[in-house]
Amino acid sequence: MNLRIGLGEDSHRLTPGGPLRLGGIDIPHDKHAVGHSDADALLHAVTDALLGAAGLVDIGEMFPNTAEENRGRDSAQMLQLAYDAVQKEGYHVVNLDCVVAAEEPKLAPYKQSIRQRIAELLAVTPQQINMKAKTGEGVGPVGEQSIIQARCVALLQKH
Repeated sequence: MNLRIGLGEDSHRLTPGGPLRLGGIDIPHDKHAVGHSDADALLHAVTDALLGAAGLVDIGEMFPNTAEENRGRDSAQMLQLAYDAVQKEGYHVVNLDCVVAAEEPKLAPYKQSIRQRIAELLAVTPQQINMKAKTGEGVGPVGEQSIIQARCVALLQKH
């Protein structure tokens, strides 16, 4: 089989104090995500999507939150290590399609920078990375600004 699809998703609780780390960049905001690593929900979703598409373990198995070396770990480094494993299986990224749900901050001004950063981390073009931003319309944990959610679908092709 030459093509493989993977789905990744993640969410993190938000707490006062910024900035918000998302897609490998810091976004000015009065809240930040809480997690064992740097809590970058988008990069975690991308990592899981890539690992899943290649039929590998998930991010929690590769980078367990019980391991001290993962405390505060840069999610960009985690993504690159996971993608190295994906490439060792003979796959490369065709494209990623990502969705982030956050009531605030408005993400439209940061979408291009996020796409560029993810492309740099994976050594692909920004045209291979898509990102959409959604709100919770004031409803549920996203709408109440208590969490941020991210999803990613990855398409891989065998070399």
